[in-house]
Amino acid sequence: MKKPSLLFLLALVFLSSLQAQKSVVQETKAARDARMAWWRNATFGLFIHWGAYAVPAGVYKGKVTKEIAEWIMETENIPTSEYEQYVRDFNPTKFDAKAWVKTAKDAGIKYIVITSKHHDGFCLWDSKVTNYDIMEASPFKRDILRELTDACKEAGIRMCFYHSIMDWHQPDAESKAEYGHQNTPNPDWSRYRETYLKPQLVELVKNYDPGVIWFDGEWIPEWTEPQGKDLYQFLRTMKPDLIVNNRVGKGRKGMSGMNAYEDAAGDFGTPEQEIIEGTADSDWESCMTMNDTWGFKQNDTNWKSSATLIHNLIDIAAKGGNYLLNVGPTAEGLIPQASVERLADMGKWLKINGEAIYATHSLKQYKEGNDLKFTTSADGKHGYAIVLKNEKEVKISNLKPRKGSAIKMLGVAKALKYRTQTDGSVVVTMPEKLPCDHAWVLKMVM
Repeated sequence: MKKPSLLFLLALVFLSSLQAQKSVVQETKAARDARMAWWRNATFGLFIHWGAYAVPAGVYKGKVTKEIAEWIMETENIPTSEYEQYVRDFNPTKFDAKAWVKTAKDAGIKYIVITSKHHDGFCLWDSKVTNYDIMEASPFKRDILRELTDACKEAGIRMCFYHSIMDWHQPDAESKAEYGHQNTPNPDWSRYRETYLKPQLVELVKNYDPGVIWFDGEWIPEWTEPQGKDLYQFLRTMKPDLIVNNRVGKGRKGMSGMNAYEDAAGDFGTPEQEIIEGTADSDWESCMTMNDTWGFKQNDTNWKSSATLIHNLIDIAAKGGNYLLNVGPTAEGLIPQASVERLADMGKWLKINGEAIYATHSLKQYKEGNDLKFTTSADGKHGYAIVLKNEKEVKISNLKPRKGSAIKMLGVAKALKYRTQTDGSVVVTMPEKLPCDHAWVLKMVM
């Protein structure tokens, strides 16, 4: 199929903007629930931070950056012309979209969010808006997003895109802000927004049909909440079933990620490197790294254990959120082996216990002590007590099985012995042979 020209994309932007001005995106609670259903049920997603920053891999002029790898252009003050050499060196010949997607599917991943464009401005698809992309600026000359989208579709995984609002490479967008600080807005920002940012989003939505657009970089002084609401409207007008995170506007409250005010733009909160304290009345997703950085950093070996990652997933599911767990592939196109191993461990655990994680609901009393978390089936007929510590007996007070019904452990065929105490709590005898490591799920009829 012939790809749209830049003029056609600009015309689409204009028409969509007119359409967006005429009608505000509104939906009933039932319509919103239907739109959000697949995402809520998915629970577990894979974040992929990949781009030209994988070439220096956190090292500039022999010095390891103290900051996260994908910010190296900004934190090390690398001139644009010099940074462009990393793009010219970006040739990931070992990249295999099907292998990546298989790793994700085996891990129990239900959706993938990859950086279509990070803050450095380099694009991982064949964009008609710029030559600073994988096809024109790098020697690789393969549309990474196309290959991943096709592989995800074949595997039954939803493809989604991270997209940076800010752009250090585009002169109309670059504000030369110091790392972690804001400064004076770029006077040409509106030209960037209308002739660059929006046309690229049209390309991503029209050509790849993503389930989610995941924005970032909204903290810059050029961006405002009205612009965020306009962009949200623009995207939802173009693709009504699209899901958009709350970083499309200015609504998120710091790294805690939840909305600071009620009418903030976007569909879900984005806690970063943390999990909210309790349950919430709104949708949310914790994005977290496996080590300390998002993009590949050759010296970062501070890997979280498989047990920690599984316990994070359990905690998030019990609180009603989603877990977006990150990998940072190498410049050669490989997901680091440490990430692959941990994802495989999570997949083995989910193969037995996924029933207690996917498409479940949370309870206000989502935990009991530090070693017991709860979820319920979507129809409310079953409760799941997820045990985080291996003990001979487990006392459960917050979930009560229907009188006379059995309590089972997922992965174990035989019902477990339990006794009901005078206060209504039950004490379950754990089996001698456990079906998995790290955590165990007790299932009961409610």
